[in-house]
Amino acid sequence: MTDPGTTLLDTPDTATFRAAMGAFPTGVTLLTQGSGDGTIVMTLNSLASVSLDPLLILVSVKKDGRMRPRIRRGGGYAVNVLGEQHRDLSSEFARPDRPEGQRAMTRIGAVEGTTGNAVVPSAVAAFECRLETEYEAGDHVLLIGRVVAVHRAPDAARPLVFHQGRYTRLSATGETA
Repeated sequence: MTDPGTTLLDTPDTATFRAAMGAFPTGVTLLTQGSGDGTIVMTLNSLASVSLDPLLILVSVKKDGRMRPRIRRGGGYAVNVLGEQHRDLSSEFARPDRPEGQRAMTRIGAVEGTTGNAVVPSAVAAFECRLETEYEAGDHVLLIGRVVAVHRAPDAARPLVFHQGRYTRLSATGETA
């Protein structure tokens, strides 16, 4: 099933894989653990709904990164779905030298959620989770969280979208298929 316009690689490399995955548009989130002086935040686009009964979501973090041990110790996390107005925050919290602690809380405009993790009130949506389980997967770990609280912005809120290595926008035409 090879189209003449596509390239088939029997042994894809990292760069080719990344470029191909870039063809899949994603939303952009801030993953948070802790609040106040103990806040840690990172930009994340690996979010998936896993189950409706019970309510479970999945995020993927680097196996040797600083987020995984914090989530394990704290027992949970929050995922804040960013809106178009959060583009600068997305870029800032993707950097290795991103703010932590109270400085991070202030920068993202967060409040402490019901789970004790930072929640961004201006986010399109936020999911507060208790860590259910984790699975090692290559150089990442899949964290399955049980959703214990959901925050949702009005329907007019527009999500931040990332596609082909850059930010983009959803069409405002309201087309349906």
